[in-house]
Amino acid sequence: MQSCNEKKNATDVVAERLDSLFTARYSIIENGENIPGGSVYILKGDTVIFEKSYGVADLNTGAAIDGNTFFNIASVSKQFTAMAILQLHEEGKLSLEDDMSKYFPEFKADFFKRIKIKHLLSHSSGLPDLRPREDRNFVLTATDKESIEFFKELDHLNFEPGTNYEYQNPTFQLCFAIIEKVSGQTFEQYMKEHIFTPAGMDETVYFEAGREIPRMAHGYITEDNGATWKEYDYGEESFFATKADGGIYTSTHEFAKWEKALRDNVLISDSLKQIAHSPITTVSNSTYSSYQNRPYTSYGYGWFIEQKPGMPKKVYHTGDNGGFQIYAGRFPEKNILVLVFENRNDQSRWSMVEKIDSILKEAGMLG
Repeated sequence: MQSCNEKKNATDVVAERLDSLFTARYSIIENGENIPGGSVYILKGDTVIFEKSYGVADLNTGAAIDGNTFFNIASVSKQFTAMAILQLHEEGKLSLEDDMSKYFPEFKADFFKRIKIKHLLSHSSGLPDLRPREDRNFVLTATDKESIEFFKELDHLNFEPGTNYEYQNPTFQLCFAIIEKVSGQTFEQYMKEHIFTPAGMDETVYFEAGREIPRMAHGYITEDNGATWKEYDYGEESFFATKADGGIYTSTHEFAKWEKALRDNVLISDSLKQIAHSPITTVSNSTYSSYQNRPYTSYGYGWFIEQKPGMPKKVYHTGDNGGFQIYAGRFPEKNILVLVFENRNDQSRWSMVEKIDSILKEAGMLG
């Protein structure tokens, strides 16, 4: 009985410390008004360690954020696209060793024969991002297919495929096209039928202009030195309309179903999942990309991997799109999932993540 009480008390202490952390994080701007915030959900297996939401999803309506509020999870979407490719690979419908000339004969440069699907998934293709950012209308409305048109005339690589890391969104838009070509379905049809539905994510959707998403949060940024908030999502943020690299809208409760599907190997075999969650491209000290260029960090197939001394392996992804700031971290060996979905991007993510990890470690949950 005593050990049960001690365990309960330890969990309570963790919850209190986490609540203090997030209460302080979302109360930096104190003016007596509703402000954007976030939804936090931390699980160990199927047990909720901590769940609480802060702030409002929509400044116009004042609707409060909760575990069923839908956020644009931005680049956290990449792991879902990667999963579709891995699924098709395991079914023998494509190979990670297939090169781009097989799927895009219209791409003229010979180097596309050296770029394989595995390079797209691991940000090691060497392809540059040459989308025309000076065209304001294009960047606000461009679809996945429109975003890869420039590859037809591309005449150089930044580095030889497989030799370095450079985080790129258009490589996942190439995956969008490959999934459609191989499956014979639209990207959204495939993802719903083969990824979302088997995972039990029945409400998760991709953004599309004009699509009504119930319980949707709006993203916000600060102006006037933090004194006011400005809505910043579709119509304000570049490349918000693409799907494969960052288009998913989901909630923390829905995402927890994804975690269970991964844990139970619902979508692919455990052996292939372990490959996807293994270091493939070294991120630390890359000379080509600053995104997530952090110590002890690599990229697998759709996930970052952190192997910090004294800590269990972390498999994670972050997302930044307009006013949305998203963190989804997993400690697979400990069956721990940490979700922080925010509709504001005015504060450091990494100081928060490090504090969460410290709280969990000090409680013996990561030991």
